[in-house]
Amino acid sequence: MASRNTEHPNLLFILTDDQGAWGMGCAGNPEIKSPNLDRLAREGIRFDNFFCTSPVCSPARASILTGRIPSQHGVHDFLHWQSTGLAGLDHEVPADRVQFLAGMPTYSEMLVDLGYDTCLSGKWHLGDGLQPRYGFQTWNPMPYGASSYFNVPVVKNGELANYEDTYASDLFTDNALEFLSRQVNEDRPFCLDVHFNAPHSPWGRENHPQEIWDDYHDNCPFDSVPGPEEPLPSGFKAKKVDALERRRNLAGYFAAIEGMDRNVGRLLDWLDENDMRSNTLVVFMSDNGMNMGHHGLYGKGNATWPQNMFDTSVKIPCLISRPGHLPENQVNSDLLSQYDWLPTLMEYIGAPDHVPDGLPGRSFAPLLAGRPIGERKNIYVFDEYGPVRMIRSQEWKLVWRYPGGTHELYNLAEDPDEHNNLFDRPGHGDRIRTLRRELDDWFASYVDPSLDGSKLAITGRGQRDHATKADAFAYRSPWID
Repeated sequence: MASRNTEHPNLLFILTDDQGAWGMGCAGNPEIKSPNLDRLAREGIRFDNFFCTSPVCSPARASILTGRIPSQHGVHDFLHWQSTGLAGLDHEVPADRVQFLAGMPTYSEMLVDLGYDTCLSGKWHLGDGLQPRYGFQTWNPMPYGASSYFNVPVVKNGELANYEDTYASDLFTDNALEFLSRQVNEDRPFCLDVHFNAPHSPWGRENHPQEIWDDYHDNCPFDSVPGPEEPLPSGFKAKKVDALERRRNLAGYFAAIEGMDRNVGRLLDWLDENDMRSNTLVVFMSDNGMNMGHHGLYGKGNATWPQNMFDTSVKIPCLISRPGHLPENQVNSDLLSQYDWLPTLMEYIGAPDHVPDGLPGRSFAPLLAGRPIGERKNIYVFDEYGPVRMIRSQEWKLVWRYPGGTHELYNLAEDPDEHNNLFDRPGHGDRIRTLRRELDDWFASYVDPSLDGSKLAITGRGQRDHATKADAFAYRSPWID
């Protein structure tokens, strides 16, 4: 079948949930079976210094769509849910009825303006998701923030229903392939977003293909992640996990990645079989990083009190591939962020004029053409989670907590695992002042003062409403009080 003659390339954007950058075979993890992610890496570029904008689900997803940081779009924490019942489902929450990004241009809307046919299949977790949002014309979301891997609530043909017998990763891919099957005879390009809930918890055996779960649980030594003796960093509070729970968690986490990877293979195979692979930009990333024993933690930025900015929480996998058009089998180490994605996409497809003013990101599209990005405005990447902010260079990281600490400074060249906080050690005062000035100046350039996370009561326990509303953020849970 011949490729379609379209002005712009297709886009297949695959997003996972809580997948650390370390969680792929191609990233040097020999225990996780991810042959299709490894295939993407061979057929494209693996970015090994790619960062989320905030180490928690909803803010990062909002930033991917809009190119804005949380203190610009106002989604600062995962959108909170509590069981009160909706159409027979135990999922309704206040945040499920709120539109959080209204009036903010998204890349999906920009692509519609450029003639793309668009589809979202999979996890949404950005507020009201029962009706199509933000330019996605085919709308098959799992609209809530959490679900088991079976009995998954999904919107299809305008109706919300539970799909009891299909594994979530298979279900989201089934719906995506239905959309793709309608593209064969179309003359316009498509944008297909497939948002897996893998490898987010739950990780129990009942939630995953049992043969995969059993293989990891019974046979994997899990040497690729720190053991149960890994100490919790000084100054943090976190939930403890014993050795038996650790093994169950890791079996489920690894099984979820393998189950997702099989479905990535289904999508790539379809593109190959329909002669669309060379005209489709395939992008794979996660919303945020994840600790699975790293630093003694099981979770992301809100695994601790106060929230953390460890690389294992903020660094994400990113693979970009388009055979015949992008460099292949390359690893790039430039400091890049999710806030760079929207301007990169728009430049790559030849529509840089669609990028809104005032965004913090800078296009790295030259890398996709095999060219260096040259001298950038700065050599830092930035992150935020409410009153916790990070500035990171290749060598140094400063974590600043407003209004008064505690703060962290790491020499990543000598201490890549961030075990030695140098903030209170003598000899670093000038470096701290320089990094702090860069941090404050950068955020001051982009923050909407009414949405400034450094001044809001964001504790990592969830967001119920717009950031400007009273009691928008949930209080801390008992285990970190």
